[in-house]
Amino acid sequence: MPQLKSRSLFISHSWSYGDAYEKLVKLLNAASNFQYKNYSVPKNDPVHNAPSVDALYKAIQNQMVFCDVVLIMAGKYATYSKWIQREIQIAKAYTTPKPIVAIRPWANEQVSSVVSNAADRLVNWNTASIVSAIRDLDP
Repeated sequence: MPQLKSRSLFISHSWSYGDAYEKLVKLLNAASNFQYKNYSVPKNDPVHNAPSVDALYKAIQNQMVFCDVVLIMAGKYATYSKWIQREIQIAKAYTTPKPIVAIRPWANEQVSSVVSNAADRLVNWNTASIVSAIRDLDP
């Protein structure tokens, strides 16, 4: 059996909604025949104590540079998040923009127009949809 390709992911998240991030990581970890490296900024990372907005922006940019795909939770709250908007801006600013997968929150009808408009794919909250979009965007 050939070795699986490992994807490099940046999972955007708001620490106000950290449980969704944790659930998404568990979902990805449980996906069969799928390997990935998580380049997200964990809650305990010292980058959260960056001395300025510019320093935090650069720190996120330095994490995202290694990523193949950016995952963003597309709940309505994301519309009002300055950092999710900045992460979209970072993803799109590379010479080759990072593809964005927007994920509808579980059982949620409304999605952020900011995130869905920036996304290369908008998927439902299920393993198959998310993994398929990642594979399609990072062939």
